Amino acid sequence: MKPHQSQRRAAAGRNIRCEGCGELSPGYDIVNFTSAGALRKSLCTRCFNQQVAALDGLERFEHVRFEPVNITGRDRRVHTFHFRTRLLGPDVAIDAFELRKGVPAGYQFQIIGDAEEDLLALLGRLLEKIRRALSIQHLSKGRFGLQIKDRAIRGRITSVSDSGDYVPLLVVDGREITWEEFGRMCLTFEGWHFQLKMFDKSEEP
Repeated sequence: MKPHQSQRRAAAGRNIRCEGCGELSPGYDIVNFTSAGALRKSLCTRCFNQQVAALDGLERFEHVRFEPVNITGRDRRVHTFHFRTRLLGPDVAIDAFELRKGVPAGYQFQIIGDAEEDLLALLGRLLEKIRRALSIQHLSKGRFGLQIKDRAIRGRITSVSDSGDYVPLLVVDGREITWEEFGRMCLTFEGWHFQLKMFDKSEEP
């Protein structure tokens, strides 16, 4: 069964001791790693990447820990992005996310590249992707509250716990929008047609 958003956030907000290096890391920087014939270990991303690199023979791979970056959006708010780098076999993924109360929230982005690619160059492309996204606003405030601006909306799908079950939750312009709020915004276009497309978080809509 899929864990509730509140459970995932609680785990992500705790500091967990890495079973590789012994250092405490935030839960969002911990990966449960299981190698062939071995017990599952909770590893920080640095130790996890070292394990994957050794298994896949990626001798040139070097884990890089990027410092947070501040980017100002079209709303003139400063958004602080933190980064996480993970090896995915022959590929490497860099995640960028905001933190709220110590857990990933708000804007979240990802880029995937070749494991032997220059990670600084990959980070540069991710920052360009973030700036493009933050230069667009999909919501505006009207007489009846939040409205869909310019007849288009993009965001991220997540969930929230509700009475022992989980319900959809959308993140648009870096802010959480409930399913009910989204429905009310759509009523502005009652009688219109619409198109809904899904994109992997590493893709750019």
